[in-house]
Parts: sequence; C-alpha cells; structure tokens
Amino acid sequence: MTATATNPASPLPGPARARPAYLVLGGASLSHFINDMTQSLFLASYPLFKGGFSLSFAQIGLLTLTFQVTASLLQPLVGRYTDRHPMPYSLPFGMASSFAGLLTLAFAANYAMLLTGAVLLGLGSSIFHPETARLARLAGRGSHGLAQSLFQIGGNTGTAIGPLLIAYFVLPHGRPTLAWFAISTLVGIVVMTALGRWYALHLKARKAAGPVAAPAQHDPAMVRRVMTVLILLIMSKFFYIASITSYYIFYLIQRFGISEHAAQMDLFVFLAGMTVGTMIGGPIGDRIGRKRVIWVSILGTLPFTLALPYVPLEATVVLSGIVGLILSSAFPAIVVYGQELMPGRVGTVSGLFFGLAFGIGGLGAALLGVLADRIGIVAVYHICAFLPALGLLAVFLPDLDGKRAVRA
Repeated sequence: MTATATNPASPLPGPARARPAYLVLGGASLSHFINDMTQSLFLASYPLFKGGFSLSFAQIGLLTLTFQVTASLLQPLVGRYTDRHPMPYSLPFGMASSFAGLLTLAFAANYAMLLTGAVLLGLGSSIFHPETARLARLAGRGSHGLAQSLFQIGGNTGTAIGPLLIAYFVLPHGRPTLAWFAISTLVGIVVMTALGRWYALHLKARKAAGPVAAPAQHDPAMVRRVMTVLILLIMSKFFYIASITSYYIFYLIQRFGISEHAAQMDLFVFLAGMTVGTMIGGPIGDRIGRKRVIWVSILGTLPFTLALPYVPLEATVVLSGIVGLILSSAFPAIVVYGQELMPGRVGTVSGLFFGLAFGIGGLGAALLGVLADRIGIVAVYHICAFLPALGLLAVFLPDLDGKRAVRA
C-alpha cells in the first residue's frame, strides 16, 4: 500500500536505487579501453600504411570502410541474437579476434593483408560491444547513463591514447612494433572471462527468481519515427568524427606544414576531448534528461566546427578539443535513449547504434577519401563543418524521461 502513496515522479524502489557494481563496470571499461586502443592504433597508423604501401586517400578510406562495415553489419545481428540467447562467454572470443587483427597489421606484406587485419578488428568489435553494453547496463543497477558513460570512457580513452603510442613507440621503431601491443589483448581476454562469469551468475540468479513482467512498449509507429531521427543524428556525429580520425593528421600536415609527430599529438587533443565528453554525457543525462543532452551535444558543436577551418594552428587545436568534448557527450545519451525507447532489447539497440557508429564512420571515411583526392583535404573540412547542423532534428525527439516518470 505504501507504493501507491509514492510521488509518481519519484524513482522506482528496489534495483533502481541499488549501488552500481563499480568493479564490474571498471572491468568493462578496461576491456573497452583495450578493444578501442587496438582500433585506434590501426587508425593512427594510416600515415605508416600510406607511406609504406603507397596508398591513395581512396585506399585509406576503403581500409576504414572495410574495418567499420565489418563491425556495423555484424553488431546488430549479434545484439538481436543475444537478446534472446545471452552468451556471457562469447566476450573473450571477440578480444581474441582483435589480438589476431593487430598481429596481422604488424606484419602485413601487402594491402590485402591490411584489409584482412581490418576485418579481424571489426569482427572483434562486433562481438564485444553488444554483450558488454548489456553487461554494463545490468551492472549500473538503474544508473543507466552513468553505467554507459563509465563503459564508453574506457573506449574513448583507448581511442585517445592510440596516436600517442604511435608517435612515441611505433614511428621511431617501425610498424612491427604494433605486435607488442597485442599483449594487452591477452590481458583483455582474462578480464572478459571474469566478466563473463559474473554475467553468467547474474543470468542464473535471474532465471531462478522466475519470470518477470514484460516491459511496456511504445507505439511502433513512434518507435520507427524516433529511431530514424536517432540514426540521422548518429550519422552527423560519426561522419564528422570520421573526418578527424581518418584525415585530420593529413589536414594539419598539409595546411600548417607541421611534422607527423606533432600532428599525432594534435589529434590526441581531439580524442582527449571526446573522452571527457563521454564521461559527463551519461550522468548529466540521468539528471536533466537524454533529449536535452542530445540537443546541446550535437547542435552545440556547430559554431566551433564552422570556425575551425579558418583559424590558425593553435586555435585549430583548441577548437578540436572543444568539438570532441561537446560532440561525444551525445553518444551515451543516445544509446540509453534508444534502450528506453525499445525496452527489453538492450542488445539489439546497442548493437545497432554501435554498428551504425562504425558503419557510418566507415562510409564517411570512404566518401571523404574519394572527395579529398578530387578537391583536396583542406576543402573537405570546409564541407564537414556543416554536418552538426543535422542536430536540429533533435526537435522531433519525444521526452521519454517525462513519460517514464508518469508510468512510474
């Protein structure tokens, strides 16, 4: 009877108020760090690949497309399957694929082997992201935005550190040095095995507790409409990110005449900004609502992206960090928003959104590479500056936070 006297806008009792399993979230974040560090090493090695194999910008774009499309096509399928048949111990296998991919890149003798390494890295990500995102949501115990940010900050930190590792270790000693970083994936396999055991015990306890009521579903027409908007927002975000991760080094070298080492350091500023943005996006979404975070984080970058192609080097580096910080705060909010839009389909939504992030980024890299070969890399950044304007589409997103409070 006391439940009926509770303020309808207050949080639900029970698991929603439980303390998050920070040790599990820490393990998931560490594994995400290792997974995305291997990917970042791949992306930051593009100058080595370009010089060593005499690649064009279009071939660089195809390399990114191969990696990211492999992940994007498989992730939604993995997520959909594991929604119905959870596979806790599949997690170490994804890390093992990344291990094989990094070794292939380190000792590749031709462009075809580079493509093979890209496929193996993409396969590893496709297995890793959907199940680990579900595990993070379970470990969050109601603090879904916080859990998603803690999970994603590991990935963004791994992405940010890649250029530093390339600049200080791989460039001085050559591409085979990449093989040494494969050792970290062995650590990841051990961590993912432990997380898989926790996940399996959780599933066993939930099964023993008996069936639970199916979560209330939203109107299918509204779900389709809102998912279309979210996909377009992800497209604007990751097209722009692809322009930075794939070509920003070449842009800085060509426009400002700086060294490759200095360009790698400047890329780190953007990636570090993304790490901070990811950390704050989820918890802020828990407090003020996902829609507000999505609004600010995507559309709020527009003034800075418009200014970036016209300012000197020092300002370019500063603006890139600001853009990375604001833009990246959107993704944790978008993922949790989608999970709440389609309750009970955490793996499907996570796989779809992470897969779209890879696929759209890969498609963007390929298209931008072809465009850069035709009009020049500097001109490409004048065009990409307008991509965040698609953030205006956030006006069509309903306020799920308010609706969730009413249902509670």
